[in-house]
Amino acid sequence: MMKKQWIIWAITLLLTAGRGTADPNRPLTVAVLDFECRDEILGDAGPQSASMLNALLSTESGLMLVERAELQKILGEQELGLSGTVSTESAARVGQLTGAKVLVTGRVFKVGKETVLVAKIIGTETSRVYGEMVKSASVPISDLTTELAGKIAQTVLARADTLVAREVSREDRVATLQKALGDRPRPAVSVSVPERHFGGPTFDPAVETELGKLLTECGFTLVGEKSEKKPRYELLGEAFSEFGMRRGNLVSCKGRVELKVKDTSTGDWVVVDRQVAVVVDLSEQIAAKRALQEAAAQLAERVLPKLAL
Repeated sequence: MMKKQWIIWAITLLLTAGRGTADPNRPLTVAVLDFECRDEILGDAGPQSASMLNALLSTESGLMLVERAELQKILGEQELGLSGTVSTESAARVGQLTGAKVLVTGRVFKVGKETVLVAKIIGTETSRVYGEMVKSASVPISDLTTELAGKIAQTVLARADTLVAREVSREDRVATLQKALGDRPRPAVSVSVPERHFGGPTFDPAVETELGKLLTECGFTLVGEKSEKKPRYELLGEAFSEFGMRRGNLVSCKGRVELKVKDTSTGDWVVVDRQVAVVVDLSEQIAAKRALQEAAAQLAERVLPKLAL
């Protein structure tokens, strides 16, 4: 079994090598927040419509939905709630926490005798917003929600190129970091970020590898455990990944990386940050590693410029 997993891993790496743009055959990760509903006559129509939308959209082959229970837990911990009035600014934050590329929220309300459902579709990476609406005076809300789900799915899949940011290549990422660092000196640093994958073994440290590679490519001196040289900064933290869901031959996994940077000259923590990423691939092991790698790379874009003296 282990040999088979490694074979799948090797094949997947060959297939995915050199990709610079998002793969159109891979589903988009979508999170559906509760719809706002302030009309007492409609009762719990807001959260009920959102739950039904989540179930309906999950049947679309091009979409992968963030589990409602997980969404509630993550947003509850951050005190963001499942509000139907999320702005484009907070949508980016929700995307970072959940890994969702697209956020769906909206309102349910009455206009005269008609029940109206309005959905706002937000790209968490691009802040691009699209809207869809359905209404009727006689059709049940469940039927209206079904109609709205079809419109949302069509919009998300048709507008994916504007809702989701272009996948950043390693060359572009390093060039961006080099520009942010400028001519400032790059001090010596060390990296220690233990990681684990829930439900399976960890083959190698994806986060340490990604951070170390970006650091050296940007001119930092990477200090190992046995080195006599003392680092100016210690990059410490932890990372974990977990299985998301399976759709046919594809598997989604979520990775979360928590990182702290310690200034060894003062003992102070100079940076504290975290990042979540969701990746879809052909095997659970590869999806988990790629999710951690992507989360680490996104963290590096924010953290490394702060280390130049």
